[in-house]
Amino acid sequence: MSKSFQCQICPNYCKISPGKRGICGIRYNNGKKLVLLTYGKACAVNIDPIEKKPIYHMMPGSLSFSIATTGCCLKCLCCQNWTISQCLPEEAGSYNLPPEAVVQQAIKKGCKSIAYTYTEPTVFYEYMLDTAIIAKSKGLKNVYVTSGYINMEPLKKLTPYIDAANIDLKGFSNDFYKNYCSGTLKPVLDTIKYMAENNTLVEITNLIIPTLNDDMKTIKKMCEWIIKNTGNQTPIHFSRFHPMYKLKNLPPTPPETILNARKIALETGLKHVYAGNLRVMKEGFTYCPSCGKAVIERFGYTILKNNLTNGKCNFCKSKVKGVW
Repeated sequence: MSKSFQCQICPNYCKISPGKRGICGIRYNNGKKLVLLTYGKACAVNIDPIEKKPIYHMMPGSLSFSIATTGCCLKCLCCQNWTISQCLPEEAGSYNLPPEAVVQQAIKKGCKSIAYTYTEPTVFYEYMLDTAIIAKSKGLKNVYVTSGYINMEPLKKLTPYIDAANIDLKGFSNDFYKNYCSGTLKPVLDTIKYMAENNTLVEITNLIIPTLNDDMKTIKKMCEWIIKNTGNQTPIHFSRFHPMYKLKNLPPTPPETILNARKIALETGLKHVYAGNLRVMKEGFTYCPSCGKAVIERFGYTILKNNLTNGKCNFCKSKVKGVW
């Protein structure tokens, strides 16, 4: 007899009737169980600089084999990859790439890591987890580029295989998540805290959108929370919004807003604060938290100079947080 099943992967807890799908569009009730329609079917496959994720504190200048399937558990009005995150798998082309093939291709192409990215990897959880386990056994790193909107039990199972995560902290109020992402804030904060406490390098991205989440007092509170819960060496990337998808009515974020957020974050006590997509120089460097000298000089995705040896500053020999 066919029955409904409740998905346990993300905080949406979709109750899926026979023949129906969850909010993500890729978890399907076939009458006997829930199946992942996109397992082994990547809709996007690229070789990226790891800096593009953005991950700045793991193996600078290395390449990351990057994959995604369709689907997402959120409905962000500002999504930059909405053409694949908000469509059904049958509406997008795909590559036949089972986990073993992903790992083989990554090694063949000279990549040092595999990144689960572009859409929301949480929704293709089983595909990601199986790939990550094989990758780890072959000496590759795993990178989770995510909204952080995942339940704790699947997160606990995944985290031992994830070396670095860039978690998109979209705003610092529940109202923002509810009104512009169709989600809630607490699960994201729980994910950030758990991964940081369990040997994963956590980097945070905050997309600043004019009039919606650009209040500097709130950004300061967010920075204070990060310091308290994950430490002052947690890297944060402030990114500039560009009008797209369902927020084309808003202007691009002024560059000075990004630079002001960076200034406030530094004044609050964070040590690694980046002006994410401004194409600036010094605001994209990594600085030693002890002596203040530039240990990684970069421009965009290009590494100009690396002044780290075994994760320590060449100038004062202090340790810099990261996977180097």
